[in-house]
Amino acid sequence: MLPRRSLFGLLLLAPAPLVSSAWARSFAERGVALRGTDVVAYFTEGRVLRGRAEHAAEWDGVRWLFSSAEHRARFLADPAAHAPAYGGFCAWAVSQGYTASTDPAAWRIVEGRLFLNYDQNIKRRWERDIPGFIALGDANWPRLSRG
Repeated sequence: MLPRRSLFGLLLLAPAPLVSSAWARSFAERGVALRGTDVVAYFTEGRVLRGRAEHAAEWDGVRWLFSSAEHRARFLADPAAHAPAYGGFCAWAVSQGYTASTDPAAWRIVEGRLFLNYDQNIKRRWERDIPGFIALGDANWPRLSRG
């Protein structure tokens, strides 16, 4: 067994990409944005729909899934209009200066922008001052999105 000092030294020598490559501008697990949720459906259906692999598209370095070819085409025509604010990271967390994962069911569209939150409890907290938390999030996101 290695002494603690040696183990710590080995960790310091680990290649930087092993540490830094986990960060992304869009919330994705296993390379799939928003756990495979169809982001266009929030706008067109007003509800959460699972995407399907046969209607996938690559954008912003991750794979986005859609429930139909029509939704895929709509997204690709204007990804920025459909992609969630803050790359799909939790709107409350971003307003507080950090990133956190999201629950696709904890969502709200405000002035044409899709916001997601960690869970329903955090969403309710965020909804107490939507304009204020959006202003904070918008101010924090440029720094957070650089990783």
